[in-house]
Amino acid sequence: MNTPSLNSAILTLVTFIPLAGALLLLVLPRRDRDIRILSLIVSLAAFVASLHLPVHFHRHQAGFQFELDVPWIPTPNIHYHMGIDGISLWLVVLTTFLTPLCVLISWASIHERVKEFFILLLILETALIGVFTSLDLFLFYFFWEATLIPMALLIGVWGHGRRVYAAVKFFMYTMVASVFMLAAILWLYAKTGTFDFVAVQAAIHNGRVEGFAAAGPWLFLGFFIAFAVKVPLFPVHTWLPDAHVEAPTAGSVLLAGVLLKMGTYGMLRFDLGLFPEQSRSNAPWVMILALIGIIYGALVAMVQPNMKKLIAYSSISHLGFVVLGIFSFTQAGLDGAMFVMLSHGVSTGALFMLAGILYERRHTYEISEFGGLATPLPRYAAFFLFITLASIGLPMLNGFIGEFLVLSGAFRDRAIYGILGATGVIWSSCYLLWMYQRVFYGKVTHEVNNTLPDLNRREQAALWPTAIAALVMGVAPILWLGSIDPAVANVLAPIAQLASKVVSQ
Repeated sequence: MNTPSLNSAILTLVTFIPLAGALLLLVLPRRDRDIRILSLIVSLAAFVASLHLPVHFHRHQAGFQFELDVPWIPTPNIHYHMGIDGISLWLVVLTTFLTPLCVLISWASIHERVKEFFILLLILETALIGVFTSLDLFLFYFFWEATLIPMALLIGVWGHGRRVYAAVKFFMYTMVASVFMLAAILWLYAKTGTFDFVAVQAAIHNGRVEGFAAAGPWLFLGFFIAFAVKVPLFPVHTWLPDAHVEAPTAGSVLLAGVLLKMGTYGMLRFDLGLFPEQSRSNAPWVMILALIGIIYGALVAMVQPNMKKLIAYSSISHLGFVVLGIFSFTQAGLDGAMFVMLSHGVSTGALFMLAGILYERRHTYEISEFGGLATPLPRYAAFFLFITLASIGLPMLNGFIGEFLVLSGAFRDRAIYGILGATGVIWSSCYLLWMYQRVFYGKVTHEVNNTLPDLNRREQAALWPTAIAALVMGVAPILWLGSIDPAVANVLAPIAQLASKVVSQ
C-alpha cells in the first residue's frame, strides 16, 4: 500500500517504533526471555517498516522524499522536519537491518540487567535513525547528541575490562567536538532565523546570509570537527580502538556499522551541502588526513595481537576511503563513498559478530590463543572467510564496488591520491588474511579449542543476512547506486558551478 498519508508518516514510524518498544520494555515484568523476544519483534518491525522506503522511493528524483514538516517550537523557530534522499535512505535501512542481528547476537551473552541493555539498544536505534532523517538542524543536533548516552552506557556497563575508561573517553571526545557544530548551527540560526536545512542551504547559496563570506571557513570547521571525531579521522581517532575493544558485541556492531557513518554522512550532507566553496578550499589537507588514516590504520591493524582491536583499526582505514571519496568531488568518488559506508557497515558488523561469538566460547580476543580453528569450527571458519574476503574487496562481493569507485574518483582528482589510496587495499588484504591464517589454519595449538562448539542456529540466523547482503551488494550494486546517484549529483551541482566560475575567470 502506498498512500500519501502513509508516505508522510512512514519516517516517524520507522524512527520511533524502537523507542515505543523501549517504553514497552520499561513496563514489562523482568523476565529475560520475554524481554529478548519482544526486543527482537520490535527491531524486526522497524526493519519491515523501513522496507517501505526503498520500495516506494523514486530513484531518479534528486530531492527529499517522504517529507514531513510540522512546526514544533515557535520560539526559537524549530520544526519537526523529516525527509530522506538517496544518501540517507540506505543508512536508515542499514540501521534497521543491523539492530535485529544485534539482538540475536546478544541473546545469550547478556546475563545481567537484560532489560536495561535492550532498552538502551532500542533507544540507540531511534537516535541513529533520527540523525539520518532530520532536516531541521536543531532536530539533527538533538538526535546526534542522543546517540551518546545509550552508546556510552552500553560500553560502560556491559563492556569488558577497561569499559568505564573507554566509555568516558568516547563520550568526552564526541561531546566536546559536537560543541563546535552547535556554535555553527546557532550562528546560522541568528543570521537566517530558521533551523530548516533546506531554507538555510538556499539562503547560503543565494548569498542572503549577512557576514557569511568571513564566517564561512569557521562554520565549515565547526561542522567538520564534530564529523571528523565521529568518523574518526586521523589524528582524532584514539577513542575508537578503546571503545571497540571494551564494548559488548552489539555495541561494536552498531558503533562500526552505523555510528561512525554519522560522521561521513554529516560531511556529505552538511559540509558539502552548506559550504561547497569552503569544502573545496579545504579539500587538500582533508584528503591528506584521509590518506594518512587509510595507511596508518592498516599498518597499525597489521601488528595488533588482539583480534577486536585489529578490526577496529581496519575501520579507521576503511572510513578513510569514505572521506577520500567525499572530498574528491567526483560523481564516482561520492557514489563510492556512499557504497563503502554501506558495505563497511555490513562486513565489519559481521566481523565484530564473529569475534564476539568466539569471545563467548573462549573469553579472549588474543590471536595467539587460537590456531587451527577450521578443524573444530568448520561452519564458523567458512563464515569468517567469506566476510573477510568481502571486507578485503574481492570482486563480486560488496567491498570491491565502493573501493573501486572511490579510487576512480581520487585518480580523477589527483593521481597521487589514487595511488596512495590503492595501497590501503593491499594492506587490508595483508592484515585480514594474516589474521585468518593465524586463527584458523595449522594445528590446534591449545587443547581447549578442540572442544569448542560450532555455530548454533541463532548465531547462523544472525550471520546469514550479512553474508547474503555482502553477495547481493557485490553482484547487483545498481540496486543501491540507482538511488544514490541522483542525490550525489544534487550535492555536487553547486561545487561544479563554483569550479566553472573559477575556470571562466
